[in-house]
Amino acid sequence: MSIRFAAEARRGMVALAVAAGLALGATGCGGDGGDDKKPEPAASASRSGGSGDSGSDPSAQEGQSEEPLAELKGSGGLLLQITSAERDSGGFVTVNGSLKNDGAQSAVVPAALSGNETEIIRNGRSLGGATLVDSKGKKRYYVLRDTDGRPLTTTGFSTIRPGESVTVFMQFPSPPTDTGEVSFQLPTFASATIQISG
Repeated sequence: MSIRFAAEARRGMVALAVAAGLALGATGCGGDGGDDKKPEPAASASRSGGSGDSGSDPSAQEGQSEEPLAELKGSGGLLLQITSAERDSGGFVTVNGSLKNDGAQSAVVPAALSGNETEIIRNGRSLGGATLVDSKGKKRYYVLRDTDGRPLTTTGFSTIRPGESVTVFMQFPSPPTDTGEVSFQLPTFASATIQISG
């Protein structure tokens, strides 16, 4: 009797798995139809990413607003535009933006942006030197690292051509939820006050 029950239960589980797979496939197919309308704005936004002519195109990209939260000038014509700083439920704050060469010549990304921690420097050029300062709570938050010591930020860039822009991100531990305003600091760049959303 129990063998028969187990066989029926197994068949029911297989049927449930197949039904779930079909439902997931149908949802995925339905989502593709809606995405057919989106590639044109996304493509035009990515084409205009290197030029500052079109201010409304970046709003088509998720996580970016028409006007950046902050613009920080660095050495060699580098300009960092912070487009969002979002707190998530996992206790992290992700800062998104773009690093642009606003100068007339190719800009070498300074090694100082990686910070001065040996473990981070060992993993190559990054934005590992970035910090968030919560003046209200009197705390400084450093870029997070994975278990191998790699910073949770954009890595692997060294030179940016004139007018070229690189999308960047940095992930930090989240300040307390009642802290909405922090100072963003990155070596060789001016600091700026940004608002955390979420």
